[in-house]
Amino acid sequence: MGIYSNKILPWIFEWSLKNKTIDEYRSDLLSEVHGDILEIGFGTGHNLPLYPDNVEKITAIDLNPGNTPLAEKKIKKSDISVDHRIANCENLPFKDNRFDCVVSTFTLCSVSDIHEGLKEIERILKPGGSFLFMEHGLSEENHIQKWQNRLTPLQKKIADGCHLNRDMGQLISIHFRDVEMNAFYEKKLPKIAGYFYKGVARPKQTN
Repeated sequence: MGIYSNKILPWIFEWSLKNKTIDEYRSDLLSEVHGDILEIGFGTGHNLPLYPDNVEKITAIDLNPGNTPLAEKKIKKSDISVDHRIANCENLPFKDNRFDCVVSTFTLCSVSDIHEGLKEIERILKPGGSFLFMEHGLSEENHIQKWQNRLTPLQKKIADGCHLNRDMGQLISIHFRDVEMNAFYEKKLPKIAGYFYKGVARPKQTN
């Protein structure tokens, strides 16, 4: 990772992801967390102030060490204990069936090998655990999809691997069962980046 990814992008994400409406979506998603919690793509820590009051500890991973200084500021202000690690979603450093919940918000768009990343999330969830996700991705409208496909190569370069055109509902359904999901446009964002997938899924493994 170079200067752009380590020094500039964290501040861009810190600014661009500050949104009252999106925070409401985040809070609603996080209201369902329980037990031993892992957050992937912790970034600069946007979710941390939005966890329910009963959450005392989370484990958090992020691939970009450039996010750490901004994340640590939020961690110091929080009552939640955070085991914060630099790690890759495609190779999670945890044993099988470790967590009750995995949280992902605006992260899967940037995972290099999305199938391997989802396999790893499913692996480390306990049987009956929950994968809580809110992601942006492929629109249901064909003319928007065309622009998402055209702009994704540029988006990947300027936003650290972010894809505009991943069908998150389909991808998650391949690796998980009992997927409960809403897909919708966030009206305050351009359609190419504002088609959201929000929901919960269960791991396929049962023992």
